[in-house]
Amino acid sequence: MNQTINANRLFWASCFALISTAFSFSIRAGILTQLGSELNLDTVQLGTISSMWFLGFPISMIFFGIFYSKIGPKIIMQVAFLAHAIGILTTIYASSYNVLLISTLFIGIGNGCTEAACNPMIADSYSGNEFHSKLNKFHMWFPGGIVLGSLISKFMTESAFHWQAQIWVILIPTVIYAILFWGQAFPQPKANASSPLTSFKAMLNPLYLFMAACMALTAISEFGPQQWVGPILAKAGASPMLILALVTGLMAVGRYFAGPIVEKLNTVGVLLGSAVFGLIGIYMLSTMSGSMLYVAAIFYALGICYFWPNMLGYVGQHLPQTGALGLSVMGGIGMFSSAMFQPVIGGWIKDNKGAAEATGLAGDAADLVAGQATLSNMLIFPAILIVAFALLYFMGNKKQLA
Repeated sequence: MNQTINANRLFWASCFALISTAFSFSIRAGILTQLGSELNLDTVQLGTISSMWFLGFPISMIFFGIFYSKIGPKIIMQVAFLAHAIGILTTIYASSYNVLLISTLFIGIGNGCTEAACNPMIADSYSGNEFHSKLNKFHMWFPGGIVLGSLISKFMTESAFHWQAQIWVILIPTVIYAILFWGQAFPQPKANASSPLTSFKAMLNPLYLFMAACMALTAISEFGPQQWVGPILAKAGASPMLILALVTGLMAVGRYFAGPIVEKLNTVGVLLGSAVFGLIGIYMLSTMSGSMLYVAAIFYALGICYFWPNMLGYVGQHLPQTGALGLSVMGGIGMFSSAMFQPVIGGWIKDNKGAAEATGLAGDAADLVAGQATLSNMLIFPAILIVAFALLYFMGNKKQLA
């Protein structure tokens, strides 16, 4: 006897799974300073720990993206829950750097499984306009969950809760999505239009490789300042977690209402404008202090808001032959790039603080200068993107006029 598929219950389970991903990002950002102080970890070690979150994501996302049509979403989400549970519990009881590396990798793997399973599962559960509506609402919960997680982390930190207590919070949406998925029938995966080999050959297209390089830079422009918001802005006269909540809250709203903007400016125009606003936003964050940082955060949010969905949208529109694998790999490249740059950013903070102390600064003053200098280093990412997207924009217009 075939069990009836409850598409709405599966959808809400998927949303709570994505909230788990968002909580693991924002709450970890909120506890980095506590973690470093208690376990005597420097910023390079903290960066390496953070990189495991970003590294686990593409490993599982690409792997399960390839085999989704064969094994289906149920098994992938079972792996996601197992990885999340192991990662969260191991983090809570971690007492060393090496254990934190492994536990954070497990959390990243769980996050990647969520992305690999839920996007195609929603596509298999709904059709037409309802599918697009559900997918938009699903993706709202990453920035939306970061807002919620940031505010929870801020409250718990100010209320002197230990960092382990904050990690326990990540387990709440994890248990909820497991309960919602429990005993449910899942939709059968639809046959992929392209085989993995056909998709891989299409991914060797120079345009795809160009967009992959851009994806690496858009991802670190988005995740670099956000992941390090605590250590970088802690002494700048504004609440780092409120800034993170403001940025991601604006991202959630902006992505929900992105349709008319993309339609008017086209995808490349939006990406070019995003790079310009991203550059302005990071520059303002690196030069301002106090309440003006909230203004800077608005510019930064407008910059990074449309990067991720429009990078994937451009590939889906202009390189459809790369198939689902092409999109999974593109997202994986973004996360892998973020993983590789986390220790680099940690090294920048360490070196910039040393340089500040060498000039006679100490304590909060040295931390402030180091944070601002590190943000200045990050200006290179959107600066390169402005050139790249301008080239893509004018080349596209040239083809239309030819």
